[in-house]
Amino acid sequence: MPEGDTIHYAANKIRPVLEGQIPDSIETPHPRFGRDRWPQRLQGQAVTGVDAHGKHLFIRFENQLVIHSHLRMTGKWRVRDEDWPPPRNTWLLIKHGEKLVAQINGPVLELMTASRTRFDQRIAGLGPDILAPELDEQAFLRRLRTDDPTRAIGDALLDQRVIAGIGNLWKAEGCFEAGIDPWRRTGDVSDVEALAIIHATRPRMLESSRSGMQERFKVVYGNAGKPCPRCGTDSNIRARGQGDDNRTTYWCPRCQR
Repeated sequence: MPEGDTIHYAANKIRPVLEGQIPDSIETPHPRFGRDRWPQRLQGQAVTGVDAHGKHLFIRFENQLVIHSHLRMTGKWRVRDEDWPPPRNTWLLIKHGEKLVAQINGPVLELMTASRTRFDQRIAGLGPDILAPELDEQAFLRRLRTDDPTRAIGDALLDQRVIAGIGNLWKAEGCFEAGIDPWRRTGDVSDVEALAIIHATRPRMLESSRSGMQERFKVVYGNAGKPCPRCGTDSNIRARGQGDDNRTTYWCPRCQR
């Protein structure tokens, strides 16, 4: 699943193309949008903002309509030249000038009114965005402490209601960098230790959100059975499914406590 840095990277690519501009055209090729009349409802409307919160991306228009996207496991955002041939599973195409903005195979794509309760609740239900300009650490700790204290800290970090934007990769890498066992119960992780994971994760995610080069930050993720890069060859990286979704966690049992 694309993580928060991937979504912020997409927003950073889309923003200079669309923000402050009236799109030349908007198309919704997928049949499910046939009756929704997005092109007509957005015709002549300038884009007032392109932003992300956690794994959610929003394109806002001056008439208070908002395109909301969540890519889940399959979706992608692309910014391409106008002569780019869109794939058949393209759901949304926005053209301005010589550029196309496309959402491909994204299972959550909707046009909604910014003032609607459903929109407000969607944001309110999320924890603080780890990539916000100023991270609200106290809000993160409050939400963490109202969670189940017997839940593994690695699993709690994936809960977007606790903190928005962290996915399986960054959960593993943050816990490793901070030296915290992802299987330790949340109630046994101090506030200082919980914030150490966030402080290890946030700058790497910020860099990835700017560069789009997430792969270069993988140290333990996907490296099951290989020597631990911190404590040497006598301790191998382990991998096991964690949480209700059985997402694979990578960790070193020797140097993460």
